[in-house]
Amino acid sequence: SIIMKYDFDTATSQPVTFGTKSASITDISADGKYLLFMTQRETPSEYPFYKFNLMQLDVNTMKVDTLIADNPFITNAIYSPDAKRLLVVGSPRAFGETGLNIGNQPIPNDFDSQAYLYNIADKKVKALTKDFNPSLAGEPVWNHRDGKVYFRANDGFFVRLYSLDPANDKITRLPVDVQTVNNFSVGDSESDWLSYCGQGDTYSGMAYLLNLKKGSSKLIADPLRADLNKLELGETTSWTFTASDGTLIDGTMTLPPNFDSSKKYPHIVYYYGGTSPSQHGLTHPYVPQLFASRDYVVYVVNPSGTYGYGQEFSARHVNAWGKRTADDIIEGVKKFCKEHPFVDSKKIGCMGASYGGFMTQYLQTRTNIFAAAISHAGISDVTSYWGEGYWGYSYNSVAAAESYPWTNPELFTKQGSLFNADKIHTPLLLIHGTADTNVPIGESVQLFNALRILGRDVEFISVDGENHTSGSFPFEKRLLWQNTVMAWFAKYLKDDPRWWNDMYPDPNL
Repeated sequence: SIIMKYDFDTATSQPVTFGTKSASITDISADGKYLLFMTQRETPSEYPFYKFNLMQLDVNTMKVDTLIADNPFITNAIYSPDAKRLLVVGSPRAFGETGLNIGNQPIPNDFDSQAYLYNIADKKVKALTKDFNPSLAGEPVWNHRDGKVYFRANDGFFVRLYSLDPANDKITRLPVDVQTVNNFSVGDSESDWLSYCGQGDTYSGMAYLLNLKKGSSKLIADPLRADLNKLELGETTSWTFTASDGTLIDGTMTLPPNFDSSKKYPHIVYYYGGTSPSQHGLTHPYVPQLFASRDYVVYVVNPSGTYGYGQEFSARHVNAWGKRTADDIIEGVKKFCKEHPFVDSKKIGCMGASYGGFMTQYLQTRTNIFAAAISHAGISDVTSYWGEGYWGYSYNSVAAAESYPWTNPELFTKQGSLFNADKIHTPLLLIHGTADTNVPIGESVQLFNALRILGRDVEFISVDGENHTSGSFPFEKRLLWQNTVMAWFAKYLKDDPRWWNDMYPDPNL
């Protein structure tokens, strides 16, 4: 990608950048004199396989200055109002040890986004969020009137709004009326008002004006309310437990709409994909309310490795490929069932997508507590995933940082489900898009073959022509995908195979 300049008066355009490096604009100075942009180049023979340059262009002279060169760990930057400083967003190791706070962990999680203050004149860097556990999300804004930086951040199951005062490095959480802030806007010359919209466990698409002086919000739009009022939604509450190592593990419990504590309910467990936290909301494909509406008690857990709980916690994801995460999930499920007598501990299902799909598969090699499992776009063999394309080796540059199949073969095989397929006895459904560019479909194919050879209960559904996420499927395919998930759980968690048999009758081959 290149940057283009368009002249409205002459209706002409011209390229500003050229060559083999992709370029993207990150900001423009308030006076319009400077353009801040980043270039990216691949470095296939040098870890972590890509590097970024942060460049400043004088739009009048077309002179370019390199502000930060060959840094693989920065992701964004914006100008201060006077364009003398930058707020740089990047990994905990974006500037060496300046921003590190990972305890005894050897390598940080590069997906755990941090903020830095960068002085253009002397190139001095200050870590602003080193001791701030939430992880930055989306685009920050440096307000020209009050001089504060406004940003969203993942804070466990919440996405909250914060302001940061560069004068004293103080970070303040702003009062908002949603659990998950999806986006926000503040004017360049405005510091009295801010607009935001978001969602939560029982609402979505709500828009507000926040009075920054008074700290109060005014609802200005709620377009989905009429439709949501027609739905019966269950109650979602926080449920946490202390793991055996003393770590507090965050989670939520969603109950069916007409919950009866005297009944025994089947139970579904969900966990993160990649390393991003699960959040409060209604727009996720695996939204707990959907499964609760089918009379399941839903437990969502943010186990070790999730960002948004501090750098040490997120760094547990690195060079683990599931073990620490699986330990938290298994321990959490057992404690959840023990604490909630209305849950049928013999009827527990689990599901996840991408890394969560990997986790679904891996969990079945570690425990028999689940009665049914669903892996969507899951990874069965870390070695083949690593070598099958751009996503594999680039994702592993974080999840298996500085490790390779030839230097750490145990990491790439021991935690994978394929090399432990004989340990899997849980009925397992594999779902995968045939055009998945993130996790190639072979990851499901090879585990399906292994489990069929072993005579295990496994089914494989391929979604023709579709990519990695179910949210991008056309509606009819998405509906069929969702019904397939529900039918599988109905068969094994409710002992009712009719829905599954109707959708996928036995061919009697």
